[in-house]
Amino acid sequence: MDETAEVCEPSRARRSGGRTARVAMRAAPLADDVRPVRPGMPGGKFKPLTEEAVQQIHQSALEALEVIGLSQAPPSGVAVMTAAGAIQGDDGRLRFPRALVEDMLAVAARNITLHARDPKQDLHLSGSNVHYGTAGAAVHIVDPITLDYRESTAQDLYDAARLVNNLDNIHFYQRTMVCRDVKDNREMDLNTLYGCLSGTTKHVGTSFSDPSHVADCFDMLYTVAGGEEKWLERPFVSNSNCFVVPPMKFAEESCIVMEDCIRRGMPMLLLSAGQAGATAPAPIALTIVQAVAECLAGVVYANAVKPGAPCIFGTWPFVSDLRTGAMSGGSAEQALLTAGCAQMHRFYDLPGGAASGISDSKLPDMQAGWEQGITNSLAGLAGLNMCYEAVGMHASLLGFCLESLVLGDDLLGQAMRLVRGIDVTPDSTSIDAMKEVCLGGPGHYLGSDQTLKLMQTEYIYPNVGNRMSPKEWNEAGKPLLLDTAIARKNAILAKAGSVIDPEIDQAIRKAYNIYFK
Repeated sequence: MDETAEVCEPSRARRSGGRTARVAMRAAPLADDVRPVRPGMPGGKFKPLTEEAVQQIHQSALEALEVIGLSQAPPSGVAVMTAAGAIQGDDGRLRFPRALVEDMLAVAARNITLHARDPKQDLHLSGSNVHYGTAGAAVHIVDPITLDYRESTAQDLYDAARLVNNLDNIHFYQRTMVCRDVKDNREMDLNTLYGCLSGTTKHVGTSFSDPSHVADCFDMLYTVAGGEEKWLERPFVSNSNCFVVPPMKFAEESCIVMEDCIRRGMPMLLLSAGQAGATAPAPIALTIVQAVAECLAGVVYANAVKPGAPCIFGTWPFVSDLRTGAMSGGSAEQALLTAGCAQMHRFYDLPGGAASGISDSKLPDMQAGWEQGITNSLAGLAGLNMCYEAVGMHASLLGFCLESLVLGDDLLGQAMRLVRGIDVTPDSTSIDAMKEVCLGGPGHYLGSDQTLKLMQTEYIYPNVGNRMSPKEWNEAGKPLLLDTAIARKNAILAKAGSVIDPEIDQAIRKAYNIYFK
């Protein structure tokens, strides 16, 4: 074919005024209730486990708690759990009778709200409502231009929080990386918390490396909230707590942190993070059994400390590449594992969270795209309330990439569109529009009232994803996806400052050694 020959453009490209009208329509902001995707849309359409399989996993988990139990609880934990009905054997292990587990499930908090400093960004964890966000403890920042990995800093964590605050499809910000430039562990916990709070008004998740740091961090929280009473009215930070060391052992210091945070009104992510074939069994089903058993022990523990304490059932098992033993967070098995865990959350009717969106790829490339797309989509379709580590994570959680946050915002928008599904109503299946077009009409739907009405409410459009024709792409200078993501990242960071009141920021910086600007 002669490359200089005129290309026949589709009729939509020649319609007078059509493009201008559509652009103007899209420029107008939409009300939250008519946006094509939004936080907390219900999922649950994908169920990798049969009802019989769910029951089998539940029964095996109860048996594991009753027969194997968990070891190494701190004395304070032993005291509250045995008072509730757990039994400590001669081997020191705590075992949990089925009746105790069932009693604690009965009083466990359901339909909880994870508050944000901006009430419009509250997360309502009920049923199969889906929310995507960040998490992890990456020790490196990925530079997609130089292809280098460098140590992550407090400034990087703050920058990531600022990006999340301006990306609609990332609904919460849990600590993404370790502040490697902060050598003192107490200062690191304080900088991690404040870096998150300074960057975003969305719900924040953080962790504490030592029980002795909790009090100082809460003093900082009270300052930001405007006092302890204001904090207790709307606790806008949750504690990501690895209270167990799989297989079936309590983590003493984390448990002490958990007890303290629960008593101070902080929502708790009860996080069990075994690795199939290493610290969890190799069969996917048995990996779920262990994770469920460990988190059920967490439910008993948390509710023995404070009945009805707001907790997230954090079955968070990972997959191993059994050829090497290395973690494989972007695998199909990981996607199934997470979806199966989401089903167990629904079975217990508990707020649930798990890992989704991790990439084993070292860079934001095609491998990262397929891994993040598959795992996030299955997690959302399974109705996972809190999809953690959904964006930004590379090298099986060792690296974090700011540009991947921007790319991931588009990806999560598409995933949420899958979660929403197909709206089948009398109006959406009426053939009136077909009659107008086909019986004496223009023969297409491009300018119909129905099309114009639904173009924003039924369809979602990427911010950096490229849908140009080859001709348009050439004329635009052949933009590359990564370049567009970098430009959007830079534009956001150029405008996004701290979301902390300047006087409060000044007081906190005077009281604590803050490493980011």
